[in-house]
Amino acid sequence: MNETEVIWYNGEYVRWHEATTHVLSHALHYGSSVFEGIRVYDQLGTPVGFRVREHMERLFNSAKVYRFDIPYDIDTLLEVCSQLVLRNGLSSAYLRPIAFRGYGSLGVAPKEDLPIDVSIAALQWGAYLGEEAREQGARVCISSWNRVAPNTIPAGVKAGGNYLSSQLISMEAHRLGFDEGIGLAPDGTLSEGAGENLFMVKDNVLITPPQAASILAGITRDSVIRLAHTMGIEVREMALSREAIYLADELFFTGTAAEITPIGSVDDLDIGTGRRGPLTEKMQATFFGLFDGTTEDRFGWLEPMEDGDKATREAGGACA
Repeated sequence: MNETEVIWYNGEYVRWHEATTHVLSHALHYGSSVFEGIRVYDQLGTPVGFRVREHMERLFNSAKVYRFDIPYDIDTLLEVCSQLVLRNGLSSAYLRPIAFRGYGSLGVAPKEDLPIDVSIAALQWGAYLGEEAREQGARVCISSWNRVAPNTIPAGVKAGGNYLSSQLISMEAHRLGFDEGIGLAPDGTLSEGAGENLFMVKDNVLITPPQAASILAGITRDSVIRLAHTMGIEVREMALSREAIYLADELFFTGTAAEITPIGSVDDLDIGTGRRGPLTEKMQATFFGLFDGTTEDRFGWLEPMEDGDKATREAGGACA
């Protein structure tokens, strides 16, 4: 863990190791939390957030599905994100907002007056599956664990409890010597990685499983689809059989943590040449080009982490 100086917790900036919660908090026992991961990139010395507002909107949407209200508005949390990057002296960062049911009830069904705790942390986090995988391709396996079935828990919501499934998929892959695992949907079609969406390249067409395949429809996934359209690349969202993945020309993962990571092999079968393919490399160059200016930000996805609260920060110091 790359520790930084301060974390924002329930309205105050506190030192890293002071951002604590009670062991009887509801979320710890029942997974009743919703969260986001947001990347901040160094753009020529200026930290810029990537689609920060969309991530925050999804946080609030996830809370809505689980029927609790976040006691802050989106603009307040966006300002906190900027402040954390600046206070911690970061030029690039990974932001982790989380809202969760706190202390006050141990019943499975939470009481209406149970407090909702909110925290945001900012830290440095490099390539999720490693720098080598970003260039050479990750070794991946199909997991024995399926993703959750429709109408069990909402797969399209970014909730803490959902990631128990992801842990099983990823731990199994690591135990077997792979970098990551891919889960199948309940009907046996391809779903997603433990924490990543999946894209296949076949005959120069970009194909990805649909939202109905028990996936979290990621913001990076949406970014790749929209960028591909601007590049004249055909994109199809469609159900894919397990065997189709072995016959792909190229494969790659997408996600806030994973960004765009090529997949070199699945179940020890090489995908294409067994290395990053040309269309994947082109997508990477276009995506990462957003952050050095070589790709035009035509969608307005980048948000400078500006000091909109300098006077308050100087008056209050680093921590409450």
